Amino acid sequence: MDEKQLIRERVDQYIRFGTTQDGEVKVMRVQDRKTTFVEPNGDGGRSIMMNEYKVDGKTCWVGYSSRSQTIYISLAG
Repeated sequence: MDEKQLIRERVDQYIRFGTTQDGEVKVMRVQDRKTTFVEPNGDGGRSIMMNEYKVDGKTCWVGYSSRSQTIYISLAG
C-alpha cells in the first residue's frame, strides 16, 4: 500500500469511526479550517501542507508527517 492509500484509509476510519491509531500511524485532529499546520519539534517546527479530502459528504483538510508518522486532520466546517 502506498502512502496516499494509507492516508486515505486512515482518514476514512477517523471520519467514520473515530479511530485515532492503527499500527504505527497516529491521527491527530487540529483546529478546524486549517490548510497548513506547524508540527512542533525540538528545534521549532515543521510546516505540514494539507490537502482537501471528502468522506461521506464531509470535507476535511489532511496532512501527513513522515517524521512523526502522524496524520493531521482539520474539518472544513
